[in-house]
Amino acid sequence: MGEHIIKMPDIGEGVAEAELVEWHVEIGAEVREDDILAAVMTDKATVEIPAPRNGKVLWLGADIGESIAVGAPMLRMEVQGSGNAAAEDNVSEATSDVRRPSTAAPAPVTETQALSPTPVMSPTSNSKPLAAPSVRRRAMDAAIELSAVRGSGPAGRITHDDLDSLLNTGAPGQHAPANVRAADSSVKEIKVVGLRRKIAEQMAKSKSRIPHITYVEEIDMTALEELRARLNESRKDGQSKLTVLPFLMLAMVRAIDEQPHLNARFDDEAGIIQQHAGVHIGIAAQTETGLVVPVVRHVETLRIWDCAKEVERLAQVAKDGAASRDELSGSTITITSLGKLGGIVTTPVIKHPEVAIIGVNKLRTMPVWQDGEFVPRQMMNLSSSFDHRVIDGWDAAVFIQRIKALLESPATIFIED
Repeated sequence: MGEHIIKMPDIGEGVAEAELVEWHVEIGAEVREDDILAAVMTDKATVEIPAPRNGKVLWLGADIGESIAVGAPMLRMEVQGSGNAAAEDNVSEATSDVRRPSTAAPAPVTETQALSPTPVMSPTSNSKPLAAPSVRRRAMDAAIELSAVRGSGPAGRITHDDLDSLLNTGAPGQHAPANVRAADSSVKEIKVVGLRRKIAEQMAKSKSRIPHITYVEEIDMTALEELRARLNESRKDGQSKLTVLPFLMLAMVRAIDEQPHLNARFDDEAGIIQQHAGVHIGIAAQTETGLVVPVVRHVETLRIWDCAKEVERLAQVAKDGAASRDELSGSTITITSLGKLGGIVTTPVIKHPEVAIIGVNKLRTMPVWQDGEFVPRQMMNLSSSFDHRVIDGWDAAVFIQRIKALLESPATIFIED
């Protein structure tokens, strides 16, 4: 038998380390070749690490949330035949034993020890029940008399588990009054790892480095909604259903033609604005694991049905967690939308290093004063943020007003200059 060391592989794109987000195995587990051992995350994507051969896991080299350098040992496994551990001088025996199960024999139990268990004191009417202050406070809030509770802790100490057991069983005379909810003093600690940590880092960078200006405008979407309904009724087999997003994407392309400096990325360390000719729109999408931003590339070349199909495809791969690194990078401007939960106004956070983000709020039927009377119109707000270091408030307003004009007269979106 030999030992085989699995190292953090070189994932490419200049990545020097990756964060461990999941172990698929534990110490002592038997694995077969190509079984998934772990998942690690870079700034671009999550990568699964397979087993190179059959074996038994002996040691795990990191905890969830830790970063592992490329080339550093991740896992040791026992394998048939010779392994590769003999050539590994960078992992000391002391380190390799950190997460191995102990093989030392337990200390022998003497006869005296076996016959002398730790005494447990039962509370009596003359003794004060043993309990921590938090337990006493919780018992008081729940109207529980501690002297009637038998503690399971050392020396009869009453614990939170004892109170939980009492409240769950509802023993006579030992439960909270009806319709009174027992106080819960528990605290759950959740380590911020994986995609959630990446989102936290991105948001902190964006808010700390970009001075945002947010501009909100109301859009009359009535004509666009009528056009959208007619187009959806006549769509061909295989065509994706049109939402508001494809119309907005094409309107943004038209507005960017007149203000190309908004389709840009700002390298604030070098002091350089990278103005892109191609319009690559990120579509912020909520998934079970967090927010991701897949990218529709070269929207300036797409028709409305192409936009709808690509948005639908990217939304699905993002939901399935199957989006590639290329599909999640390279955007030059972003759209964010919460759909029906969009609220009336939002304050979108710009995706660093971009300089603008367009926020879509919910569509509402509202009474609008028109031609001397109130008429029902379908209204929607755009809440959009801009990097005030490189985008003036005037330019932001002009950009949104141009989009507003296009969306309120949707036929103009399709008129070539």
